[in-house]
Amino acid sequence: MQPWLHDLQHMLAHGDAVVLVTVARVAGSTPREVGTKMLVTRDGTRHTIGGGHLEFKAIETARHVLKEGARTPRMRRLERFALGPSLGQCCGGALVVAFERLDISDLGWVTSLAKRMAQGQSTVRTVGFGPTPDAVMLSDPEPEVTGQDCLLWDGAGFGEGGALLTETIAPHEFSVVLFGAGHVGAAIVRVLATLPCRVTWVDERDETFPPIEHLPDNVTLDASGIPESVFDAAPAHSYFLVMTHNHALDLMLAERILRRDDFAFFGMIGSLTKRMQFERRLTVRGLDPARLARMVCPIGVPGIVDKAPEAIAISTAAQLLQAVEAHAAHGHPSTQYPQHA
Repeated sequence: MQPWLHDLQHMLAHGDAVVLVTVARVAGSTPREVGTKMLVTRDGTRHTIGGGHLEFKAIETARHVLKEGARTPRMRRLERFALGPSLGQCCGGALVVAFERLDISDLGWVTSLAKRMAQGQSTVRTVGFGPTPDAVMLSDPEPEVTGQDCLLWDGAGFGEGGALLTETIAPHEFSVVLFGAGHVGAAIVRVLATLPCRVTWVDERDETFPPIEHLPDNVTLDASGIPESVFDAAPAHSYFLVMTHNHALDLMLAERILRRDDFAFFGMIGSLTKRMQFERRLTVRGLDPARLARMVCPIGVPGIVDKAPEAIAISTAAQLLQAVEAHAAHGHPSTQYPQHA
C-alpha cells in the first residue's frame, strides 16, 4: 500500500481531521511530480511535496482549510504557487496544489481505496472543487491505463470553483526476493523498509532472522528451506537478490532464477572471479549466454568499493531503484500480485 494511504487510513480511524495535500498540476521545474501527497493535521505533517518555502506555505494553507472546514463539510481548495522570487526557490516552475479536508466521514472511501491497492487494483479517484462538492468517487480505470496519472480539469476556472481533479492511483510496489539473512542481507532489509516494495526474506537458518516484532511491515520471512516454493510464489517482474552463506546454494539459486523468463532483476553478491566461475558452470548446464548476461555480479552501483554491509546495502538499493525505473521506462508494469477476493 502507498505510505500516505496507510497513514491516512490510520489517522481517520482514530478520529483525526486531516488535510490531504496533492500536487495537482506542474509547469516547468518543480520539486515533486503530479500526484505527490502530504498529510497535514493540527499538530504535524507526514510525507512531503518538496520541502522549502513551498511546503511551508502549503502547510499554512492546509491549516486554514482544516480550521475553516470544521464548519463547512467537504472543505476543498486549489492554490497556485510560483516557485520564483516570491517563494525564494530557484526551481522556476509553478504548480497547482489541491487541499481536501477529511475526517471520519471519509473513512469509507479511504478504506475501499486501501483494499483495492492491497489487491493490486488501479483506481481512479475523482474529486470536485465546486461550491457544493460531491463525495469522492472511486472507479475502475480504462483497460489501457496501467500507470499513475493526475489531471486537473479547470472547468469555469479556479475562482468560480468549477475544477475537477481525476487521478489514477496505481500500485507501484515492486517485489524483492532476498536469499540470505547474514549481515549484508539484514542491512539491505533495513534500507528496503523505507522503499515501496514487498520483501520475501529467505534463509533456512531461522535463528539468523531478527525477532518478528522488529521486522519491517513490508517484509515476510521464509525459513522453510524449500527454495522451489519461493520461486513458484514469486510474482512476475520480481527483483531477486542472492547473498547466502553457501556458494553451492548460490549456484543453484542462480540457475533457477536465470531459467525464469519474467524476472526484472537478478543481483548476486560476489567477486568477478565468482562470476566467471558461475558463468562457466551455468554454460555447461545449458544456459544461454544472453541469460547469463542478465546476472549482476558483483552487485551494487559501480564506483563504491566500501565492503561494509551498510555501504553494500545502500549501493544495492540504489541499483535496484535504477532497475525499477528502467523496467518502467520500457513499458513494463510494476509487480503484479495475485488478487484476493
